[in-house]
Amino acid sequence: MNEIILMTLSGEDKPGVTSALTAILAQYKINILDIGQAVIHNTLSLGILIQVPKEAESSPLLRDILFKAHELNMQVRFQPVLDGEYEQWVEHQGKSRHIISLLARKISAEHIARVTQVAAAHGLNIDNISRLSGRVSLQESAQDRTKACVEFSVRGGPADAAALREEFLSVAAEMDVDIAFQEDSIYRRNRRLVVFDMDSTLIEAEVIDELAKEAGVGDQVIEITEAAMRGEIDFNESFRRRVGLLKGLDESVLERIAERLPLTEGAEELVSNLKALGFKTAILSGGFTYFGEYLRRKLGFDYVYANELDIRDGKVTGEVTGTIVNGERKAELLREIAAREGVRLEQTIAVGDGANDLPMLSIAGLGIAFRAKPLVRQSAKQAISTLGLDGILYLIGFRDRDTLQ
Repeated sequence: MNEIILMTLSGEDKPGVTSALTAILAQYKINILDIGQAVIHNTLSLGILIQVPKEAESSPLLRDILFKAHELNMQVRFQPVLDGEYEQWVEHQGKSRHIISLLARKISAEHIARVTQVAAAHGLNIDNISRLSGRVSLQESAQDRTKACVEFSVRGGPADAAALREEFLSVAAEMDVDIAFQEDSIYRRNRRLVVFDMDSTLIEAEVIDELAKEAGVGDQVIEITEAAMRGEIDFNESFRRRVGLLKGLDESVLERIAERLPLTEGAEELVSNLKALGFKTAILSGGFTYFGEYLRRKLGFDYVYANELDIRDGKVTGEVTGTIVNGERKAELLREIAAREGVRLEQTIAVGDGANDLPMLSIAGLGIAFRAKPLVRQSAKQAISTLGLDGILYLIGFRDRDTLQ
């Protein structure tokens, strides 16, 4: 019978360890059934599952491995594996896999303990843990906007996905972290199109509020906005009323506001990396085209769809031309752009903060509620509230070392 042995080696990482061991295995014509290694703070942990052919003997092989490990100043352990155990392990390869991403400014042991407790309670088995964020110096000050992400690859699927998500949301809110749970599918590794809301997503402002302040109608616009949030008037009607209050505003105000709009943390880093990696990007905004086009020029977006503010003789007329970009229109535009680019919806990402973003968040392959209100966070597939927009790169599997600096 074939003999199956799990070899585990640990010690100081140095070049040539894997080469030295596999060279010995090659001399004995050993088959490798599985192999994996990790290096944490210059300490190597290497595991190799080997099959010793029945015509070979394991004793000389193990002796040679022991001698080599001693020579390398490393510890080695051998564990026999029964045929039945091995076959059971093989059968698990068809199980579904998911990715849990833990994002925070700094990650503590308590964060990991809580996340893994929830995963275990729902029958998820951790296969691999990786740090996607870069190394952090101990000299970082409290003012530095650090970011950290640990990714867990888990096997199996939860019996109650909604309950799992609720628990992750509760832990995230309690501990001021973000936790994403995604199926580890081929689409996760092949996203091609990212669409963004603009106000309070790409920029840390609501443009219509800024315009209203300049027009001296800020309080009135806020009243209409709050009425819409209470469901007393729909988005389209509230939008027309707010724009109507801007009548007579000088066109020059738009340029001043555009130049002082604060970009959201991580916006430039995210968009520049997406562009460099070949992603298509779009702004789908219930705000105004003037400001969307300003961001297109500044950051390099491929598409901009927003509302056209009517201006005549250098003055805002208080009217909006064309179709209002509301929630349903955003979802429709996402479908249209995806079809134009030859991209499946499963390969798309949508990012927004408001209730009118939910339709596009719900149909995108990855819908992300960014620094959103509780209702939107609970309704979207994923949420980021702790980090900047560049935290999205972690959710699609990119490490800090993969991205532009």
